Amino acid sequence: MSRRGWMLFVLMGVLWGIPYLMIKVAVEGVSVPMVVFARTALGAAVLLPLAIRGGQFDVVRRHWRPLLAFTAVEILGPWALLSDAENRLTSSMTGLLIAAVPIVGVVLARLTGDAERLGPARWAGLLVGLAGVGVLAAPHLGGGSAWAVGEVMLVVLGYSIAPMIAMKRLQDVPSLHLAAYALAIAALVYTGPAIYTWPESMPSGQVLAALIGLGLVCTALAFIVFFELIREVGTSRGMVFTYVNPAVAVAAGVVFLSEPLTGTIMASFLLILGGSVLATVRRTSTPAQAAAPVDDASADAQDARA
Repeated sequence: MSRRGWMLFVLMGVLWGIPYLMIKVAVEGVSVPMVVFARTALGAAVLLPLAIRGGQFDVVRRHWRPLLAFTAVEILGPWALLSDAENRLTSSMTGLLIAAVPIVGVVLARLTGDAERLGPARWAGLLVGLAGVGVLAAPHLGGGSAWAVGEVMLVVLGYSIAPMIAMKRLQDVPSLHLAAYALAIAALVYTGPAIYTWPESMPSGQVLAALIGLGLVCTALAFIVFFELIREVGTSRGMVFTYVNPAVAVAAGVVFLSEPLTGTIMASFLLILGGSVLATVRRTSTPAQAAAPVDDASADAQDARA
């Protein structure tokens, strides 16, 4: 990997590892709809002009139904659930639970017949990763914390379904357009709830900074860097940064919010991340498969996430 590739890789690990910290700060000062609206509106304000300049509106219009479905399971539901869950969960725990997305994705692909046959290593990865989720969630399965854990698990499910929609129904839509129009739709949907729950007084500077950071840094800038990373190193190598995000989320929570770094968190981190790597490892390809061309555009659409 080139020096530029490594810089983009590290930057992505940070950009999509710190949203949990910023969400935790934001929900202490404004409502959940306000958090989602601010993030989507700011992200759309940056990305939508770039998408419009690139044209291809007819392509987007022809795929409006799967685009709506993708937006619902990737942004509309998950970002609200995630923000609400962080009213009761630490940012580090939330980030670790989200790390189960690759595991659930493998299970769903297997159930729908879209995955290759699972070997012993991948089955072991599924079991190890799920054990890590159990270790992390078990102490919180009571009262409001149980509800919050359930919300995060619904987010994991949505994040696992969205790439399947993108891969099957949105392959013709460029990644930038997919992200920009999905954010714009979500911003429109949350405009009403945001106005209804508008804060009576000006939020603190810390909360405002978190909202701006979520929209401009963790969404708009993150997507731009993501597209550059994929162009530089390819999809398969580029997406490895998703294994770095939970570590960043835990570190940010400990350093900036003084969240505890317990043995349970460390054990679950190792189990979930190790299980994710094993569960998503690809079988060694045959020479013929290795020589086959890869459709990076389709893979880009599958992997785009805010």
